[in-house]
Amino acid sequence: MPGVASTYGSILLAMNTLLPSGPLLTGFLVASFVLAVTPGPGVLYVVSRSLAEGRTSGLASVAGVALGNLINVIGASVGIAAIFAVSALAFSVVKFAGAAYLIYLGVQALRRPASVPSGTVVIPVTRTRVFRDGFLVALLNPKTAMFFAAFLPQFMHTDHTAVGQSVALGGLFVAMALVTDSLYVLAASAIGPALLRTRGASAFGRYISGCAFIGLGLLSAFGVSRQKL
Repeated sequence: MPGVASTYGSILLAMNTLLPSGPLLTGFLVASFVLAVTPGPGVLYVVSRSLAEGRTSGLASVAGVALGNLINVIGASVGIAAIFAVSALAFSVVKFAGAAYLIYLGVQALRRPASVPSGTVVIPVTRTRVFRDGFLVALLNPKTAMFFAAFLPQFMHTDHTAVGQSVALGGLFVAMALVTDSLYVLAASAIGPALLRTRGASAFGRYISGCAFIGLGLLSAFGVSRQKL
């Protein structure tokens, strides 16, 4: 079947062009896995959602974080990270916007009532909102774009287009992080029901979730400067 062989050959050629081969690809996959499983704002966000609201919300948050990270990959590929690197104002605006949003999520979590009076109609947090929050948590983090801009070139060919390679490598990293984040969700949602059966666990979980978001916001705003990246 010449058509199938031609298509397969085109795919192999594209992979050889966009992805490193041999030990370099293995090194990228190992480094990506280690970085993906290391807890950061995205991991803490999806774990908090999973503990508080269950597996469905956790997986929705994973999808949102993944999309935000993918856009950061594209942004890094076309030079937004370079702008952040040379412009303190651009970096600060995005950084503090993301930090403010994390703190807002924390305050909202702390304000959520620990118990609901009998007869009160409760409007659950929708998966769309959870997805949107995860997307914004990942997107409004300029350190992510700068990380991709610094990390991905270590595994790129010098004789091929940089944009295509960085998008392919970044997409592979995001896909791996999506899998590892989903495993975090499954683990957190498995222990969540046991925590909820504990007396006072609802209020405790609310404070843990709220303080985690506020802490992440403060760390994002004041923990890392542009010069340290």
